[in-house]
Amino acid sequence: MDGGGQYNPRTVEEVFRDFKGRRAGMIKALTTDVEEFYQQCDPEKENLCLYGFPNEQWEVNLPAEEVPPELPEPALGINFARDGMQEKDWLSLVAVHSDAWLLAVSFYFGARFGFDKVDRHNLFAMINDLPTIFEVVTGTVKKQTKEKTSVSNHSSSKSKSGSKGRGSDSGKFTRTIQAKDEDEVVDGEDEEEHGDTLCGACGENYASDEFWICCDMCEKWFHGKCVKITPARAEHIKQYKCPSCSNKRVRT
Repeated sequence: MDGGGQYNPRTVEEVFRDFKGRRAGMIKALTTDVEEFYQQCDPEKENLCLYGFPNEQWEVNLPAEEVPPELPEPALGINFARDGMQEKDWLSLVAVHSDAWLLAVSFYFGARFGFDKVDRHNLFAMINDLPTIFEVVTGTVKKQTKEKTSVSNHSSSKSKSGSKGRGSDSGKFTRTIQAKDEDEVVDGEDEEEHGDTLCGACGENYASDEFWICCDMCEKWFHGKCVKITPARAEHIKQYKCPSCSNKRVRT
């Protein structure tokens, strides 16, 4: 099963793009679209799988009927465990299986199209530079970043103040495109301080030329475009909650 028709990447770069697209779709399902994903995983339905597609879309559906399938299949029956454990633990479990599936698909393409040792090594290196879905969903990446880098008290106060990604410019990951020389120096320092920061939705690294906003609940940072928040809209938000925190509810 593959959205958008049959697609067979044949080079390391094409396989990596395929990996990134599928990964982005699955991260979206487990973060920004988590409420919809939760509802679709009804335990009363048959064995369901979470699929990620190269076009960054996701789908919950039954497994492929053909045997053997055209591609490796993701974990079967993710819906059955939904109501038997806490939501965050269930999402983490789905994330782990999704990581395993992404690797299986990528190296399936590698085996099918004859990647040699160097190709496989390069493919894994490219994949390994990205955080896993599990790390994005659980916030592990953020914890690791805190351990690896010491951010100044000034920048820490910015991230914990009431102007996280909004209000005054000092609390935003923003930059004027046509910056003055003095601003460019500040931007360089900002890039160095926050270079390891990852978007809680797509998992991509911080870039100083993009608008970012921080959730006041979980303190994860997000691209404005990933959570559909513009700088102008952020100015009027007193307390920002990311989609995941907004959708949280007590479930038994």
